[in-house]
Amino acid sequence: MSEFELFSEDEIKEEIIRISKTLYDRSLITALGGNISARIPGASEFWITPSQVFKGALKPDDLVKLNLDGDIVEGFLKPSIEWPMHAAVYKVRPDVNAVVHAHNPMVLGLTLAGKKIKTTITDEAVLLLRRIEEIEFKFPGTTQLAEAVAQAASRGARAIILKNHGVLALGTNLLEAEAIVELLEAIATIEFVCYTLGREPPEVPPEEIEVAKKYWGI
Repeated sequence: MSEFELFSEDEIKEEIIRISKTLYDRSLITALGGNISARIPGASEFWITPSQVFKGALKPDDLVKLNLDGDIVEGFLKPSIEWPMHAAVYKVRPDVNAVVHAHNPMVLGLTLAGKKIKTTITDEAVLLLRRIEEIEFKFPGTTQLAEAVAQAASRGARAIILKNHGVLALGTNLLEAEAIVELLEAIATIEFVCYTLGREPPEVPPEEIEVAKKYWGI
């Protein structure tokens, strides 16, 4: 998705605002819950949404720029308390330039019911999700959560399910991270329908997955 990379900080800030409103409108984040961050590729600083500000009506000037140690570089509001897990991802994954944390209700519901969100339910899931990690509950904003997220990210996860909490999508850019959040919820909904009708969700045949991986170079 390199054609969607943003190299201007103003573009990045505008895209964070757009995604925040979109996810709020789709009930994937709540009024005060969820957070989004992004950086220019290779940068050691990133922009993140603020704490305790209505996510459906954020403005570019509300965003806060931090370095990887959490020091405020630019901005006047308090950054999201969950900045440590965003910074943790950027430290271990140079390929990741955007992190979206959402509160997907269907994903959480299935996970808490003991079901796994599968990456092989649809062709889109095979291509985009690839690897999902799941971690036990750690309180938001803590070092323990950041460390657990870093470990999951270092294993190549593109999505991390935080039990009793939410999801974390890791993208090369903001569009990709947003797409991962939305696809997770779509796959969870498909699985829920299958389980409700008494069926295990059928998966894409392994041989077709290999064809896709070779064709797309993943």
